[in-house]
Amino acid sequence: MHGLKNNATAALLSAFFSAGAIAQVPALNLDTAHITVSGLSSGGYMANQFHLAYSDWIDGAGILAAGPYYCAKGDISTALNQCVDKTEPAIDVDALTGKVKTLAQEGKLAPLSALQNDKVWLFHGIRDVRVNSAVSDALNAQYAALMPAEQITYVNSKPVAHLFPTKNNGGQCMSSDSPYIGRCDYDAAGEMLNFLLDGLQPASDKLSGEVVSFSQQTLAGDNASTMAETGYAYIPASCREGEQCRVHVSFHGCNQYAEAVGKAYVEQTGLNNWADSNNMVVVYPQTRKSLFMPLNPQGCWDWWGYTGEDYATRSGEQINAVRDIVLGLSSN
Repeated sequence: MHGLKNNATAALLSAFFSAGAIAQVPALNLDTAHITVSGLSSGGYMANQFHLAYSDWIDGAGILAAGPYYCAKGDISTALNQCVDKTEPAIDVDALTGKVKTLAQEGKLAPLSALQNDKVWLFHGIRDVRVNSAVSDALNAQYAALMPAEQITYVNSKPVAHLFPTKNNGGQCMSSDSPYIGRCDYDAAGEMLNFLLDGLQPASDKLSGEVVSFSQQTLAGDNASTMAETGYAYIPASCREGEQCRVHVSFHGCNQYAEAVGKAYVEQTGLNNWADSNNMVVVYPQTRKSLFMPLNPQGCWDWWGYTGEDYATRSGEQINAVRDIVLGLSSN
């Protein structure tokens, strides 16, 4: 959904990350019984898919600039015509919600009863011209049809472009430019996490921990075949020292994967500052671009079916890969 990166820059970054050593992740005492997820753009679609597939495991989701579950219906043309900057024809929220209910009844998603105690935080900037507001409105309507309305917050009045808004990190707030993180005087990470989780301590000004890398293929095997070799996690000092820590998974957007933007998404959204003071490990799984089948030239998460027809369910390759990554980090 984001613009394509300069090819020469992308090639240099790709070589750097391919050559870089993958750090040894310390043994972690993670509370994997209850996790939260978030994502921007294609990562928002992925966070939604991951949430509905495993809402009996996930307690909450924060989704920025994305649309309803199964919006693309397994077809890239539908995705582009209805689920990004256009809605032609208009999104049929009732039909998509019916699909959720059918898949849940078939055991391909978590039971819908598991959503009833979850929380969902949604965001769409009024300067966002990459994803139509009607697309995010449809996501809000779909969640409202599946769970109590009071457990959903929809922020859609901020003058923000198609990016992850922060207090003071990133580029201009009004334009959607790489790495798609903007200085908007708005702490989306904090607003989101404080809605999803009770009793958080204020964010740390100075980080105590570090970003570590790990092999996604080692932890997730063949399910990670369309993902990058290297994934990342922010580990606070308290978690490295053995305290039990909660887990948050954050999915980058298209053209926001590490080989395209370095560690910008991993380090600049503000999530790590909140994680640092709240005994939270943040996992940043990574995609990669592909100019061959399965075609994924912008390194998007699979929200239209390039990994197969079960992409949005419990059988989805990337959904299972991320699940295995989280569980693998906890038993490392």
